[in-house]
Amino acid sequence: MAIGGTAEDVRRANLSAILTLLYRNGPLSRAALATRTGRNRSTIGSLVGDLGELGLVEERDPDTMGRVGRPSPVAHLRPEVAAIAVNPEIDLLTIGLVGLDGGVRRVIRHVYDRIPTTAEVLSITSAVISGMAMELGSMRVVGIGVAVPGQIRTSDGLVRNAPHLNWHDEPFAEPLAEATGYPVHVANDAALGALAEHEFGAGRGSQHLVYLNGGASGIGGGVITGGTLLGGTAGHAGEFGHIRISSSATVDSAGISGTLEAEVTRLELLEALGLESVEPAQFAEALLADRSAPVRKIVHRQLGHLGSALAAAINIFNPQVIALGGFLATLLAYDPEVLESAVAAAALAPSLESVKITAAALGDDLLMIGAARMAFAGLLQDPGSAARV
Repeated sequence: MAIGGTAEDVRRANLSAILTLLYRNGPLSRAALATRTGRNRSTIGSLVGDLGELGLVEERDPDTMGRVGRPSPVAHLRPEVAAIAVNPEIDLLTIGLVGLDGGVRRVIRHVYDRIPTTAEVLSITSAVISGMAMELGSMRVVGIGVAVPGQIRTSDGLVRNAPHLNWHDEPFAEPLAEATGYPVHVANDAALGALAEHEFGAGRGSQHLVYLNGGASGIGGGVITGGTLLGGTAGHAGEFGHIRISSSATVDSAGISGTLEAEVTRLELLEALGLESVEPAQFAEALLADRSAPVRKIVHRQLGHLGSALAAAINIFNPQVIALGGFLATLLAYDPEVLESAVAAAALAPSLESVKITAAALGDDLLMIGAARMAFAGLLQDPGSAARV
């Protein structure tokens, strides 16, 4: 592919291409990088050398046992380059340290006994990051990515509307940046989940993906079309939870009746199981083990509504993959045939032929990886910015 612009522009684009390949695919040899980029081995060697001088890449000798010929050095991302990921929920604040190599180094969870205010989340997040000072001192932290269950103005990190948290027009990026000294980027949690699943999970290798997540704060989603996240005018695209799928008077967090989020809820399932709020893994284990008639009836009704929403997504976006996260993945695992039947009843047959409905592959690390991806975006686009970190 030809790249226009100045020599510096071309160099920046080439460095970005190499760094992004390593980020998405893991360690690659010079030979593999040359094949994937169409550049010659000499150019690849120079580019990898530049990334090494920037402290982003290191080369290691490959495992040559049983091989003949001169081995090609393998480029690895340096594990000390990292981002901080933050995910506030109504009952839990999760803060993680994620390496550029994709490794989730550490996860800290703070449980709430009530829904936190923005000020409380900012204060706790700042305190946790301050407490990690010694650990972070040995890393090269490029920034903070925040995944919020709500509508976010991504240009400045303003939380426009996070109804379950009761946050409305709350600044978040700027005060957290001031408190920590790191650049901060904020986006919708499900949109970041869609990006993570597209690049590293169930949607890897596909160009068209729909991701839906179900959590304590309701249902959100994200759409990847042509390999790009669909953001909309202000970054609010993908609010699948507010699709109206029934004539029920039950309202969702936005006050809209008969929506997916109103009809398909984790809370109803918890109540049917006789449980209070529990960790996602405990919830999944309890639900999948309970095949009693009352629980099965609720699950099947929720699967029917979920199937209607997924069929609408198939008809509109014609995806290759639909990935379900959170408790929606547990619903799928409970009775996949019921969901498949509900989808088939409302989806257009030609579009349905090419779609795969599956559980999200990244599990508990999903939002940590997605939030960190946002913090890494500037570095991946311009690896030379590492010299300023």
